[in-house]
Amino acid sequence: MATDETHVDARQFVQHLTAFRYREVTMAIATLAVALGAIVFYPGSDQITAGIQADVGLTTLALFVGVAVLAGVVKGMIGFGYALITTPIFATVIDPTLAVVVLAIPPWMLNMFQIGETDTGLAFVREEWTLLALAVVGSVVGVTFLAQYQAGPAVPFLIGLIIFGYVLFQVIRNFVTVEEAHNPLALSTAGFLEGFLLAASNLGPLLPAYFHTFERDAERYIGGLSMVLGTIFTVRIAQMLAMTALDSPVTIGGTTVLAATDLMTPYRLWLGCVIAVVTVVGLLLGTYLRRLEIDEERFNWFVVGLLGIIAVNIFRNTIPALFF
Repeated sequence: MATDETHVDARQFVQHLTAFRYREVTMAIATLAVALGAIVFYPGSDQITAGIQADVGLTTLALFVGVAVLAGVVKGMIGFGYALITTPIFATVIDPTLAVVVLAIPPWMLNMFQIGETDTGLAFVREEWTLLALAVVGSVVGVTFLAQYQAGPAVPFLIGLIIFGYVLFQVIRNFVTVEEAHNPLALSTAGFLEGFLLAASNLGPLLPAYFHTFERDAERYIGGLSMVLGTIFTVRIAQMLAMTALDSPVTIGGTTVLAATDLMTPYRLWLGCVIAVVTVVGLLLGTYLRRLEIDEERFNWFVVGLLGIIAVNIFRNTIPALFF
């Protein structure tokens, strides 16, 4: 679970970028997209916290930055965990729906970056097209659900139960790996649910748990996750932008297909891009750490331990709201 490329060769990166190599171009586009968004949609110095809808001071903003960087490190190391870490923490300070919308931007950048960094491309799309297709369907349904209903504690609580159950299963079974158990139906179902949960609550542990059980090659594990998650977030952001731009709902055969909302406003887009730019620091550090020699048993403990901490944090934020 290591790679020989443990250092960054800036000159080689620039050479490959100018030669339009897929890997470097994808990484550059992902980073430049959020950097440009942070500049183009800048609301002005007097409006920096105007759209957060909460009393947020410098200390809270510093906490957000620290959490985003830490989550970027984790994402760079193991291929997931960014939204699982940031969303419950951000949602305790700002409106949960706002947190879900804003935090769609940084994971998009992270996953697009890792698609390039792991050199995951059309071969994965050809192999797992049903997974990607159902993940897109789940994402569309999830965004529609988010537009109709406010993000409450019930869905995160259920996700916490799923994560905690998976942690117990792996610890009890001593990190079981199921060899040659590639099941297209099970994988596609996990992709659909992943798309829905990510769109509705920004929390999607099912596909990482599935890949961690059935796919232990680190580069394919992280590259495959990034391809699926990147696709989900691309569709999700595009749908939210389209719904926000509508003057009136789009109805086909009596069914509302797209409803006019204020999900992805220019301010929210700007805030998401700013958080994504900060996250790049953590992503690069996590990527470097992943390329060092990592013992598989330690990797497993890190993944499962992180999931356990995330589950406990979700319970801490949702149980009082649901039961007290």
